[in-house]
Amino acid sequence: MKTISFYIRTTSQNIVAVALLCFLIPLSSFGQKAKSDSNYASPDFEKLPSVKWKFHTNGPLLSSPVINDEVVYIGGLDSSLYAIDINSGNVKWKFLTGGEIRSNVLINNNQVYLVGGDGTFYSIDKSSGKLIWKWTFNNTAMFLGERKYDIADYYNSSPALYKSTIYFGSGDGRVNAINADNGKLIWTFKTDDIVHTTPVVDNDKLFIGSFDGNVYALNSNTGNILWKFKSVGHEFFPKGEIQGSPVVSNGVVYIGSRDYNLYAIDVNGGYCRWNQKYPKGWALANSVRDSVLYVGTSEDKFIAAVDAASGNEIWRTNVKFNIFGPCNFSKSMLYVGTLIGKVFGIDKKTGAIRWTFATDGYNTNHNKYFKADDTFRDDLYKVIRNNVEYINAQLKWGAVFSTPAIANNIMVITSTDGTVYCLQST
Repeated sequence: MKTISFYIRTTSQNIVAVALLCFLIPLSSFGQKAKSDSNYASPDFEKLPSVKWKFHTNGPLLSSPVINDEVVYIGGLDSSLYAIDINSGNVKWKFLTGGEIRSNVLINNNQVYLVGGDGTFYSIDKSSGKLIWKWTFNNTAMFLGERKYDIADYYNSSPALYKSTIYFGSGDGRVNAINADNGKLIWTFKTDDIVHTTPVVDNDKLFIGSFDGNVYALNSNTGNILWKFKSVGHEFFPKGEIQGSPVVSNGVVYIGSRDYNLYAIDVNGGYCRWNQKYPKGWALANSVRDSVLYVGTSEDKFIAAVDAASGNEIWRTNVKFNIFGPCNFSKSMLYVGTLIGKVFGIDKKTGAIRWTFATDGYNTNHNKYFKADDTFRDDLYKVIRNNVEYINAQLKWGAVFSTPAIANNIMVITSTDGTVYCLQST
C-alpha cells in the first residue's frame, strides 16, 4: 500500500491543494466503459434533459449503469447489485454480495455477470435476481476478496465477453478466462501486480494493463503471452502503473498510464506508434469514433478530440475539474462526468458545451468546498486537512466517476451521493 502525503501550497493568488506521490485529487479516470442495450437507437441529447426519477441507494456509486431490456443494472459500495425498472424507477430485485462493488456488470442472454469486491465472480439470473453460479477467484491465506493498490485505485476490473469466454483481471495480479456458461476456469495469467483494468479482445488477442507498469497482449484462447509493453514511468510513479483500460481500433491499442502518458501501441508488434504526455496528470483513452480518439484528463481538466493516427489534438474543452470516467456517445454528442459532480453534454464535432447537469450532492454541498466558478475555496485547507477528509468530501459533493448510460431518450447517471438519476430528453 502506497502512502499519499497531503500538501497545501500557497500561491500569490490562492491556496492550491495537491498531493505528493499520488495526487490527492484523483488524477484521471481510469474507469470502465458502460454499455447500453444495442437494440436502442439513441437520439442526441442536444438540450439539458429533465429528471424522470431518482433512486437512492445505501452507499456511494462508482461503477457505471448498464441498461438492458428497459432495466438499469448498477452495483454500489453498499455491496448490492440493483435491477431498476427504467420507466418507474422501482427496484425489480436486489442482490447482496460480500464486498463493495466497483465494477460494471456484463449482460449476455439471461445472465448478469459481476466481478464482486468480495473476490467472487457471480452469474445472476437477469429476470429474477437469483444466483445461477459463482466462482471464488481471490481468496487466499494472505487476503480475502479484492484489494486496492492505493487510495486512487477506485475501480475493479469489469468482465468482457468474447465468443463463449469471459475475461477479467483481479487484485491477485491475474488475468482470468472462464467459461460463460458454468464459470469453469479455462486459463489464468499472472502479472506482477494488481490488475483492475478491463480487458479488450480483438481477433483472438486480449489486451490488458497491470499496476506492474506493463500492457499485455495474450492469446485469448490459451493465455500465452504474445508481447508486453513497459511504460516509461514518472518521478512520482516510477513503475508507470497502467490504470487506464485499453481501447482498440485499426490495429492500435490506446491506453493511459500513471506516468502522465497516453500510449498508442501496435497490436501486432507491441511497439509504441506515438505517445502524448500530459503535463499535470493522467489521461484516459475513451473511445475511437471515425478515426477520432476522445481523451479525458484529470489535473489538466479537459476532454479532447485527438487524431487517432498521429495523436495531434483536434479540439479540447475545459470542464474545470477532473475526469475519471469514460464518456458515452450519441450521433453528434458526447456525455462525460466530472469529479465535481457535473455531467456535460458536448458537441462531438466542435467540443462546444451544450448543457450541464449537476448532482444533488453538488447542489447541496458546493459552497462548502468551492467558489462560484468551481475553483476550490481559498480556505480549503481548513475544510479538508487530509486524504480521508478529502475522500469523504468527494462523496458529499456528488462526484461522477461513472459513464452515463443512454437508451432511446433516456440517460442514466450515477454519483457518489448514492443516487441513480434517470434523465429524459424533452
